[in-house]
Amino acid sequence: MHTRPGFVLWFTGLPGSGKTTLAYAVQEKLQAQQIPTLVVDSDTFRPSLVPHPTYSPAEREWFYGVLAFLAAWLAGNGQNVLVSATANRRLYREHARAQIRHFAEVYVRCPPAVCAARDPKGIYALARGSRENQVPGLGAPYEPPLAPAATVDSDLLTVPEAASEVLNQLAHWLAGRKG
Repeated sequence: MHTRPGFVLWFTGLPGSGKTTLAYAVQEKLQAQQIPTLVVDSDTFRPSLVPHPTYSPAEREWFYGVLAFLAAWLAGNGQNVLVSATANRRLYREHARAQIRHFAEVYVRCPPAVCAARDPKGIYALARGSRENQVPGLGAPYEPPLAPAATVDSDLLTVPEAASEVLNQLAHWLAGRKG
């Protein structure tokens, strides 16, 4: 028996933009439509894969490559996957796209000042006092997607509104991935 491949939605945006919160909200809405999903949150996997992160470009390339491989493997085995990961360089996301048959990029757009004000993990505060600032959008580059399948402004919408907007923008794409 051949398993129908799943899809991958990769949520990208600056740290603090609301990627993970939005991924879980989209998951809830998809489950209400009888579309099961798994959330792969980079913050959950990083401590196990990189116990003492340096956030160097080489480490980031390796880490996002592992997440892309994991998402591709899960999707190839019939799972629908929502990846929440900054993946600050387009190259990292393009590497994922090249491995995954049904891949869509979701850009969680948010002004850097709003992300810094939210600062749920305290990374912006730490970066301000560091000479080795590796925060994407501050000391490290963040390359927004050139043609995302969906874009939401997380500073202008509530989480439920943003989740609905993602699904509205992806409605046609998702319809081609069902049953």
